[in-house]
Amino acid sequence: MDNKTKNPLLNIEPWKRTLLILFFVQLFTAVGFSIIFPFLPLFVEDLGSVYGLDIELLAGLVFSGQAFSMMIAAPIWGNLADRFGKKIMVQRAQFGGAILLTSMAFVQNAEQLVLLRTIQGLITGTVSANNALIASVTPRKHTGYAMGMLQVGLGSGLAFGPLIGGYLADTFGYSSAFYVTGALLLISAFMVTFWVHEEPPIRTKVEQVKTNLFAEIRNIFKQAGVTPTLLLRFLSQLGRMLIIPFLPIFIAGIITDSTNENSFIGLIIGIASGATTLSAIYLGKLGDRIGHRKVLFVSLLAAGFLYIPQSFITAGWQILVMQALVGVAMGGILPMISALLARYTDPGAEGFVYGMDTSINSAGRAIAPLIGGLIIFYSNINWIFTAVGILLLFSAVLSKTILPNKKPEAITT
Repeated sequence: MDNKTKNPLLNIEPWKRTLLILFFVQLFTAVGFSIIFPFLPLFVEDLGSVYGLDIELLAGLVFSGQAFSMMIAAPIWGNLADRFGKKIMVQRAQFGGAILLTSMAFVQNAEQLVLLRTIQGLITGTVSANNALIASVTPRKHTGYAMGMLQVGLGSGLAFGPLIGGYLADTFGYSSAFYVTGALLLISAFMVTFWVHEEPPIRTKVEQVKTNLFAEIRNIFKQAGVTPTLLLRFLSQLGRMLIIPFLPIFIAGIITDSTNENSFIGLIIGIASGATTLSAIYLGKLGDRIGHRKVLFVSLLAAGFLYIPQSFITAGWQILVMQALVGVAMGGILPMISALLARYTDPGAEGFVYGMDTSINSAGRAIAPLIGGLIIFYSNINWIFTAVGILLLFSAVLSKTILPNKKPEAITT
């Protein structure tokens, strides 16, 4: 009996095998990170400030500090991935995340949590590392499907993670969630180490000489479609993160039963992520067939119109339904932008491109809480939803006008 008979994984194409493994890695990683997500602002409030700083400020810094440091580090890691391999970058993000997230269980005040979250931004970046690795091994005609599958793994994790996190926080306390997260990241790291195979990068003599980071940045941005795609990534992420840091506070303010508020917040975030999961795989394949640009435009348009009415929500069930519908639209936004980046760039630069993608993502996440705070200060939390809706509608118009209309390649099996 040969090895292929013993191991069915060896009978499928290498890129599909890698995608299957990274799907589960993405799933476990997303569950781990999203376990802590629903209660993070409430955890900051529970810890308190040792220096007497404003709790709302520290709650914003927990998100924006991590995003700002990731914005700086991601392109550097991406450049190293193209030179030395994508697999080792996934391992770096997973093992580093396991250590840092476990350490957060032992913090004594909010300032320590902000510091560890900032260091986390420098070390992790699992989604971009996975995207770069799968983009480097997947045929371009299947990028929408592959990115959709990774989004399914991500969305599934984000759907279940908040539910688990809310239960852990309500039952065992906030620290328990960090132990579970660290364990899941460690399992994911070993999965990549033992089951993912990557051929060493093959560089020409010219490519070996070209190690200047700024030169590579200029080269990437010269390629048609990259700049507008990254702009749309920034705007869509800015819109999402205007809402997310303040959503737990908004939900807590409109529900009548505060006994299980962590669990209900986790339920809403989980259902929205589950909706994204269910739509991503279908919309990813649809994008491969009719064009990622078309699917992105319709999804941005739908999300924009769905956000605006949420400014007038007064009950928990209303936000639950509307966030689920937004989640469906997000299934056509997140993987489509990732697929467009793969189509607009040359093979061999995936690590740097998705590093820049993460950097742009992180810039949106760093700025959004500050803008959201200003909106709340000058009006109230409800109007954030209207601001996000307008921003996404504007993004839809941009996607129609500034993205190159590159026709999808024919799908063959």
